[in-house]
Amino acid sequence: MRNLHKSFGSVAVLRGVSLDVPRGVCTAVMGGSGTGKSVLIKHIVGLMAPDKGAVWVHKQRVDRLKEAELDKLRLRVGFLFQGGALFDSMTVAENLDFILSRHSALGASARAERVQEALEWVNLGNKSGDFPAALSGGQRKRIALARSIILKPDILLCDEPTTGLDPVSVRVVSELLVRLRDALGITIVSITHDLLCAEITADRTCFLHQGRVVEEGTLAMLKASSHPELRNFFGAHA
Repeated sequence: MRNLHKSFGSVAVLRGVSLDVPRGVCTAVMGGSGTGKSVLIKHIVGLMAPDKGAVWVHKQRVDRLKEAELDKLRLRVGFLFQGGALFDSMTVAENLDFILSRHSALGASARAERVQEALEWVNLGNKSGDFPAALSGGQRKRIALARSIILKPDILLCDEPTTGLDPVSVRVVSELLVRLRDALGITIVSITHDLLCAEITADRTCFLHQGRVVEEGTLAMLKASSHPELRNFFGAHA
């Protein structure tokens, strides 16, 4: 991402963000509410277009791709939504199969195998026939994670992957993200306020404030920063 600017009316949300995301690592994007974190990752898959600046993914300039080209790119990018976004009227297996039936050429039996494989990845292979309402918050998040990797993406974007979870579930989901990164080589970009999640998952971090990257490096480097906004943020989340 190079010199990204994005405004909504008179409100400037991104004010010249430049950020490199290395392949095969987890980059955590941190910062207070309203600093542009969610807006930033939506630019990665063309869900938003910058007013100024450029976004490059897999050597393609995303902000200049046509819709058909964007659709192809999006099949290589998984998105773990903050709320999970599961369909309550579908079973767990049907939630995952819905993605495969729309976006793959696999037959029914191959799709069923892929669904079970994804569920095994998140240690919920016995929940395929359950409905989301019967699951705990942590289990629903893990099912949403399974669905986000069902197409075997290169990149996984996570919008607050542990929001609303108890500490045990935070650790479980965070450790699953690490496992996916290490075993499948997935590049992860994760927006998080959760220090435990960041401590477990993040190879590198960047901190947004007022629409700009004010610090980037390891989490330890950010914690040791003298920047007043970082001191306030980590002090409030200690």
